[in-house]
Amino acid sequence: MILASLPMYDRPETAAAQDALWSSLRAALADEGIAAPDALDRGIGLWDGWEHPGLVLGQTCSLPYRTRLHGRVTLIGTFDYGLPGLQPGQYCSVILARRDDASQDADALTTGRFAINQLHSQSGWAAPYFWAQAQGIMLRPALETGAHRASALAVAEGRADRAALDAVTWRGIVQWEPELAARLRVTAETPPTPALPLIAAAGTDPLRHGRAITAGLAALPADIRAALGISGFVPMPAEAYLALPNPPAAAP
Repeated sequence: MILASLPMYDRPETAAAQDALWSSLRAALADEGIAAPDALDRGIGLWDGWEHPGLVLGQTCSLPYRTRLHGRVTLIGTFDYGLPGLQPGQYCSVILARRDDASQDADALTTGRFAINQLHSQSGWAAPYFWAQAQGIMLRPALETGAHRASALAVAEGRADRAALDAVTWRGIVQWEPELAARLRVTAETPPTPALPLIAAAGTDPLRHGRAITAGLAALPADIRAALGISGFVPMPAEAYLALPNPPAAAP
């Protein structure tokens, strides 16, 4: 059985564009002689997909990649999401507060409630942890929400005082959920790190996959790329991810 799964930024408003992306990538993979499934698998769990022996293409987070998946999957590279002010293939996290909360981050993070999506999230936990540490703040999560959007909701609804979301997810909320975005404000950004790793099963040829992804993106209509916020493909090396530090309780 072979499968493909690109779950990390998949949301209802962009599902059709995501399917169009996969159709283009699948055709380009076929041109490279690589068999790929007809459709993306949206039902498989994250870890089940990442560790599946028939994974043709998947998207993971850099923290689980370096703590568990490295050496067990093939790293292909990363999508470039064209985030302003960042190098191709980079992303960062934004720190969110309620719009009507005038407190400073140092106070809110020291005495308030910090929400994370998961302890194995680079953007939701590792990036803000080391960003706060650089300011002399020992960050301790008070609430684990299970998803970036759920963390944003926790802040908007007053169940948390701060949360960290990756900038691509936040851009999607601003675009597709303006009412939720209007209840929040960005107080800071973390230093950039390599964006989400694209992976495949062990034994995959990353160069052939990289050529296929580049060709598939080039063949995709501009409006589809714009809807997904994908500007291109970057063959990010494993060392760029492995060099990042791991926060406490990083291992799932």
